[in-house]
Amino acid sequence: MTDSTDGIDDVPSSALTALARAYGIATEYDSFFGQQVTVPAATLRALLAAMGVAVGDDDASVDAALSDAEAAPWRRLVPPSTVVRAGSGELDLHVADGHDVEVVVVLEDGSIRPIAIPAQQPVARSIDGATRWRVRVPLPADLPLGWHTVNARQSGATDDIIETGALIVTPRRLTLPPAGEGERSWGLMAQLYSVRSHRSWGLGDFADLADLAAIAGESGADYLLINPVHAAEVTEPIEPSPYLPSSRRFLAPLYVRPELIPEAAYLSDAQRTRFDELHAEAAASNSDAARLDRDRVWTAKHEVLEMLFAVEPSPARRTGFDAFVRREGRALADFALWCALREHEAAGNEPLPAGTAIDDPAVTELRERLADRIAFHSWLQWNVDDQLADAAQAASSAGMRIGIMHDLAVGVSTEGSDAWSMRALYAPGVIVGAPPDMYNQQGQAWNQPPWLPSALAETAYAPLRDMVRSLLRHAGALRIDHILGFFRLWWIPEGSGPGEGTYVRYDHEAMIGVLALEAQRAGAVIIGEDLGLVEPWVRDYLGERGILGTSVLWFERDEDGGPLPPEKYRTDVLATVNTHDLPPTAGYLDGEHVALRARLQLLTRSVEDEWADFEAERDRMLGVLRSQGLIDDDASEQQVVEALHVFLAASPSRLLGVSLVDAVGEKRVQNQPGTDDEYPNWQVPLADANRKAVLLDDLAESPRFRSLVEAVERSLRGDE
Repeated sequence: MTDSTDGIDDVPSSALTALARAYGIATEYDSFFGQQVTVPAATLRALLAAMGVAVGDDDASVDAALSDAEAAPWRRLVPPSTVVRAGSGELDLHVADGHDVEVVVVLEDGSIRPIAIPAQQPVARSIDGATRWRVRVPLPADLPLGWHTVNARQSGATDDIIETGALIVTPRRLTLPPAGEGERSWGLMAQLYSVRSHRSWGLGDFADLADLAAIAGESGADYLLINPVHAAEVTEPIEPSPYLPSSRRFLAPLYVRPELIPEAAYLSDAQRTRFDELHAEAAASNSDAARLDRDRVWTAKHEVLEMLFAVEPSPARRTGFDAFVRREGRALADFALWCALREHEAAGNEPLPAGTAIDDPAVTELRERLADRIAFHSWLQWNVDDQLADAAQAASSAGMRIGIMHDLAVGVSTEGSDAWSMRALYAPGVIVGAPPDMYNQQGQAWNQPPWLPSALAETAYAPLRDMVRSLLRHAGALRIDHILGFFRLWWIPEGSGPGEGTYVRYDHEAMIGVLALEAQRAGAVIIGEDLGLVEPWVRDYLGERGILGTSVLWFERDEDGGPLPPEKYRTDVLATVNTHDLPPTAGYLDGEHVALRARLQLLTRSVEDEWADFEAERDRMLGVLRSQGLIDDDASEQQVVEALHVFLAASPSRLLGVSLVDAVGEKRVQNQPGTDDEYPNWQVPLADANRKAVLLDDLAESPRFRSLVEAVERSLRGDE
């Protein structure tokens, strides 16, 4: 990838450029560093091929593909999906010349609404030798929110054509948190896996989530934001990153607390002894502040969960499980099948050939043979759901007005359940990532396949709906990591570097509409992580739809490059001092983000320049704090951390986030982008400044924790 002013041997032709744009592929873009970049022809061809559009080097094949792309919507009487905002919208029909058409909308509740068809409009096109007219049909303004169906009948001289499509009516704007305009709240942010108690199994779990919610709520917090708890692998090794899951609809049984499953009360004496042994072995690492071991935790829990599954359930439990399985349907069956197959292969039994599809006869046979294992993994998901419901109730009982805030990862692993069971939904031969920027100067590749925009429309955005609906079942809010992915994603051809990709556009009106509809039905708040290369209109659009953005103190600058005054922060955002891709505030003040990247050789500038820029940035921030009387020259690191949060609380931002790591003095970063084995990403336990593990049992009475949350509470409520 090069600057457009450089000589390029692989400059795309005008025909290839037009074809790429027709499929939403950016043929040029502005880089983080201010360069206008022209995308090479090889990249455009690779991304088109991933979309099922294979073209050669000749313009004739490109022209033919472009003509086909332009004709495709005209060949359908009704589009596969139409997403509109409540009170407005049109339905596009493509009617054959000389034919009459009748349209009804079947509402979600089963009632039927006939739709008036206007006279043919003067937009026509010859398609496959016949004339078709585009008729734009205004939809009734009183259509209710929901998932409806359009039924259209086109009557001709010889035959009738009947087509259906989805009609999704979405809210114009979500209600702002927590109870309307003008109110502000703060919440705690935590990496759940890192937050342990004496009762944990070496890793934070959903019982710890309930306890942390109770502590935070008692302290005045209105929400508790946690890392994604999407499903990961079910065999070792377990992927540490919560942002590289197997599935985004289903959740990780790694977070289940086994003793809270009712069947634990009915184990035999021998089983109870083994249960206690396994718990003691896993719990021995609760005080280890060095590194988390998911594999060890899952090995212990898995054996115990097998015991519990074998216990005969009570009639009420059996009925509850059966209802859960019916509600989740084929999606749960397919996810549980993937889990069972991974176990089957890990045991050395008949590994499936690479590329075997879910509808392959060999898979169908294994679905029957592994029925008991499929039931086991379905049962695990039921218990996950049950324990999350308890955590949500704990948050509500503690007085939180929003409650648990889940985090939605950008995508899924190329080897995971979603990518396998919904293969047609994902683009082959490409992964998503991010172009180079100031903090990740070599770019990022996330090893995740992107959704195909066309496939989303063909499925009426049901995969997005079901995913969001599942996450919001026991949550009051959802943070969308990299919400720019609802507008465009950085696609990278496999085998290429992160900087050799380009953006692919998605139908943001449809995707944000679906998100808003499910959020409104759940009564939930939506926060979009809109950092980095986000065009201003995107932030304006999200604000218009009632979706909050994000602001990170260290990234907010004024016109002179200094710290942005708090009064100039955006109102409709979640404002925080740091983010999980930066060190905790104490570590940031020490320059740990510079030192770590230097040690790992991730810098493209000199270490001296990086240190000089960081120290200038830090000193300007400290100067602002002194000028406002928030610290003096002898302020301790803890006082500076508190002052930064008080500074942020002076903003008009609707939500304020306090990282748990800042409340205990931790300095280590949880994740260093651009690394894999070089750093223990997502494996750092919660610890204090002295590298001593901090357990939930001691958190509520921790002087440092109490001091920070009380300072935030006082500042936000105007008590000082």
